[in-house]
Amino acid sequence: DDTVILACRSARQAHHLGQMLAGYQVETAPAATPLDFTGFKTGPRVRLADQPLSRGFDLPGEKLHILSAGELFGEKRLRPGKREKGAVTAEEQVRIEELSPGDAVVHRDHGIGIFQGLLNMEVAGRRSDFMQIEYLGGDKLYVPVDRLHWISRYQGLTDQQTKLDRLGSDKWQHTKKKVTDAVWKVAQELLDIYARRDLRQGHAFTQPGELYQELENSFPYDETSGQGKAIADVLHDLTSDQPMDRLVCGDVGYGKTEVAVRAAFKVIEDGYQAALLVPTTVLAEQHAATFRERLASFPVRIACINRFRTPAQQKEIIRDLAEGRIDLLIGTHRLLSRDIVFQKLGLLIVDEEHRFGVTHKEKIKKLRAEVDILTLTATPIPRTLQMSLLGIRDLSVISTPPRLRRSIKTFLARHDDLVIREAVVRELQRGGQLFFVHNRVGSISHVSRNIEKLVPQARIAVAHGQMPGHLLEKIMVRFINHEIDVLVCTTIIESGLDIPNANTIIINRADNLGLADIYQLRGRVGRSSRQSYA
Repeated sequence: DDTVILACRSARQAHHLGQMLAGYQVETAPAATPLDFTGFKTGPRVRLADQPLSRGFDLPGEKLHILSAGELFGEKRLRPGKREKGAVTAEEQVRIEELSPGDAVVHRDHGIGIFQGLLNMEVAGRRSDFMQIEYLGGDKLYVPVDRLHWISRYQGLTDQQTKLDRLGSDKWQHTKKKVTDAVWKVAQELLDIYARRDLRQGHAFTQPGELYQELENSFPYDETSGQGKAIADVLHDLTSDQPMDRLVCGDVGYGKTEVAVRAAFKVIEDGYQAALLVPTTVLAEQHAATFRERLASFPVRIACINRFRTPAQQKEIIRDLAEGRIDLLIGTHRLLSRDIVFQKLGLLIVDEEHRFGVTHKEKIKKLRAEVDILTLTATPIPRTLQMSLLGIRDLSVISTPPRLRRSIKTFLARHDDLVIREAVVRELQRGGQLFFVHNRVGSISHVSRNIEKLVPQARIAVAHGQMPGHLLEKIMVRFINHEIDVLVCTTIIESGLDIPNANTIIINRADNLGLADIYQLRGRVGRSSRQSYA
């Protein structure tokens, strides 16, 4: 005659638990909260509440028992410093109600297998629930539910591509050892780099003078509080005798480029060279135009090296750089080539570090021990962010949007020609421009022709990374000059492109892109006081 109230972590868990109990012919009813005792003496004796409790309790006089989900499923909270060796963390720990048969899971000792469901079995005279995991060759492993902290969800490729381990094989132990060794190697390299940075006496640049004040006064916008703080942080680093390694993290369009302009100018003012490393050719050209415009009133020599430059032009740039006739070099990973030699490099600025490959990051890592480093990003990679939060790298956050900036209105919809036509026509009616992102070079011309049929009056052009450099540059210049209304393009426009008149972006098949990619693409619009749409 007793009543049991089960305090679930979520409505979803309550639903799953209700289904599970129904399989055992146990009738349940909902409860508003774990402490909702109204009418508990009538109706079903098991109530499900979708509010969690850390632990349950009994009211014997009322014949009432409250149980938490943790007590029910045998999930144990491990105290810091007492974590069982080899157990996964709370974030990694799998929850039964989140798993479906066929999901890939990882056992700490036996490796990757496929979750087949829960079984209730009698072992040593006692009935209990077990997770059934199937391994390569059909071997089965039964894990008691009070050992769930040994299991984590597989976070790699999709289940169809997952390589299962064989139960009893030593392959999983070898894999764990290889990963552990690789992690230790990376950790040792990082320790070595940052130890050398701490031991090395960095160059203390001079305090800002009249020239710097002129640059500051020529900034056509009001600095936001976050932007001003980031600039002050960078100047403090540059004028100290400790090498700078600062991450400036700010949303797209929040003014990170101006922080880089001020830093580069301070270094150049003291007779050193600066380098700006960017992930794409188009972004290199955009930054070169921005820096030339900002520094037009000052005797700063700027060059841009990428695949748009002919071999003869590149050779001339490399020679001038080595002889000290170039103050600021902007470029893609071409900057990291062996033939690029600076006469007196003082600062390396890295824009969107997560877009570079492993080889390029290794080269950046080696430079980190020798020169001041400034990293700009809207979407930091986990290791970069973690190192900043731990204090290994300094962090500045620009969290305040520019004045009059409106947030981007974002819509998720199925592909519909009428929606596309309406979005294009509305933007053209207010004199604006659009990006239409289609990240498949093979079918991008077909998409462009379809938009031409939908909106015949629009001036449309195609841009992608496989085009000849001079043609791509010409198209981008025409778009910037408002000679093109709709730019049908790949993700080549993803980072840093700044075209205030383009305030609508349509991303086709966004499900094929990563979250950071979509976030960066959305940031190509909304760079003026106009309402923008994605």
